[in-house]
Amino acid sequence: MNLQVAIPIVLYLAIVFYIGYLANRSISKAKASFLSEYFIGNRSMGGFVLAMTLVATYVSASSFIGGPGMAYKVGLGWVLLAMVQVPTAYLTLGFLGKKFAIVARKINAITINDFLRVRYENKAVVVIASVSLLIFFTAAIVAQFIGGARLFEAIGVPYKIGLFIFALTVIFYTAIGGFRAVVLTDAFQGIVMMCGTFALLIGIIKAGGGMEAISANIIAQDPALLTPFGAGGFVTKPFILSFWILVCLGVLGLPHTAVRCIGYKDSRSMHRAIVIGTFVTGFLMLEMHLAGALGRGVLPGIEVVDSVIPTLTIKILPPIFAGIFLAGPMASIMSTVDSQLLLASAAIINDLYVGYINPEAAHDNYRVKRISFIVTALIGVIVFLVALNPPSLIVWINLFAFGGLEAVFFWPIVMGLYWKRATASGALASMIVGVVFFICLSRYSSILHGMHPIVPTFVVTFIVFVMGSYMSAPSVDAVKKVWE
Repeated sequence: MNLQVAIPIVLYLAIVFYIGYLANRSISKAKASFLSEYFIGNRSMGGFVLAMTLVATYVSASSFIGGPGMAYKVGLGWVLLAMVQVPTAYLTLGFLGKKFAIVARKINAITINDFLRVRYENKAVVVIASVSLLIFFTAAIVAQFIGGARLFEAIGVPYKIGLFIFALTVIFYTAIGGFRAVVLTDAFQGIVMMCGTFALLIGIIKAGGGMEAISANIIAQDPALLTPFGAGGFVTKPFILSFWILVCLGVLGLPHTAVRCIGYKDSRSMHRAIVIGTFVTGFLMLEMHLAGALGRGVLPGIEVVDSVIPTLTIKILPPIFAGIFLAGPMASIMSTVDSQLLLASAAIINDLYVGYINPEAAHDNYRVKRISFIVTALIGVIVFLVALNPPSLIVWINLFAFGGLEAVFFWPIVMGLYWKRATASGALASMIVGVVFFICLSRYSSILHGMHPIVPTFVVTFIVFVMGSYMSAPSVDAVKKVWE
């Protein structure tokens, strides 16, 4: 193990542990209900923290390891695809933010499923949403755990030991600190990500002798690497359309980003977060994926896509800067895992246990606190065990999880907020058809000729949602709770 590389990572992990400890003290002193404090931080996020937690939650192992690895393999075409994600903060907060915050406060919603429960007044909608969330979040969290372990591998730590260290850290501070620990670490991790990304890109350009020399080396390998369509014409028009839906418009249906619209303090915080979040997303996406694409001209011949960024980091940067950079992608991975882990726990504790099994538990802070800690830790342990035998290509695992969540949640959230005629029957039909249709198309994706399954899934689920809603009557009480 290279100690100079390891020291910045160890310091970073120590800071994260300490933030979790401070957040746990805040929970103990909080006068609000435990559920509100643990799962939504008592709606107290300011603009900077909101922006950084939104970006850090969205930017994951796929963006820092899998995506740049694909840019290394495919070329600048993948960099252009990645830039589709720049408007995510603007779309999430601009489209959902104000409406969602008003409604959430009115109905005292802590999670996305709380909103679905009140809006549709249907137990099956909440149960299906909770189960789907657990299934697809498990896949997403596995991808993040693998990414974290790969980073430890880069500094000479065996995969399973690295996986254990990563899992222990993220499970610890998420379980004991809840939402407040998540957003505070996200804000810190966002800064680390930006510093690490900038250091790597500058290091690659310097090691390659400048942009002109790097471009010449890439052209010598394959001129198509510098075209918008990538090596072998990999980036096709249907693929570009898919990305606009999957990682741009579709983010409105991701529970772990949408829930940020519930937890901010006021409108000023939201407006500030839109500006900061859009800038930070653009900065990270451009520099990280460009680093992957340019790395092909500096260090050709890396075969495993998911090892591209760790390998470039260790080979190109001085040890101390390599450690700082590796803390950047580790921050992005942790900041995604903690949010997904917390929402998976909320789906069990708040949405199912307190919502239907034992509603009286909501008034017993000690009992709910103890169960929440146990459930959050247990989910983390299960994902750790699954990640012990890792599949390859993190980016595809992550995109599958994204697509599954969007297939289930997109129309029930958007139509539930903005269409009074939306009914439980429409939402239920859309969710069931969405998850079945998406999984089937993912299994037989060859019939789509390069298009991601989420595109036809969106069309079909929209039609099903509208038809189901017109075939049933909306709940007058539910509409009043949301609009009046």
